[in-house]
Amino acid sequence: MTTVNQLLQVKGNDVWSVPPNTTTFDAVKLMADMNIGSLLVIENGDIVGIFSERDYARKVALLNRSSKTTPVGEIMSSPVVSVRPDQNLQKCMALMTDKRIRHLPVIDEEGELMGIISIGDVVKAVISEQEVIINHLQDYISGVS
Repeated sequence: MTTVNQLLQVKGNDVWSVPPNTTTFDAVKLMADMNIGSLLVIENGDIVGIFSERDYARKVALLNRSSKTTPVGEIMSSPVVSVRPDQNLQKCMALMTDKRIRHLPVIDEEGELMGIISIGDVVKAVISEQEVIINHLQDYISGVS
């Protein structure tokens, strides 16, 4: 089974973040520019929340709040659910489904941020892993060595 660390080796470790006083407008603009769906909210080196497109849609747009004046610190999701690098992707998928979240920061044993994975990253990796298994099984059944 593929681990989070193996996924990060393929995907990369880039993490985009903002401080809690960043306006939701600026945060959404950054997400659009970087083609990402969430930003970690970091204050004094600590992860204090996560801001996602879903947070914006439900807590700003639908409530008719101003994105130019509402800071992400007021609407971010907190506490943040995270995973370890040795976690397998099936468990990550189950966690994301259970918690109804789409992004998981990866934190190592020392508490260091290693990256972030999305449900899309996980699904893509799991499908790829299953395709390899299916190909091996088809070769085995066909007698191909």
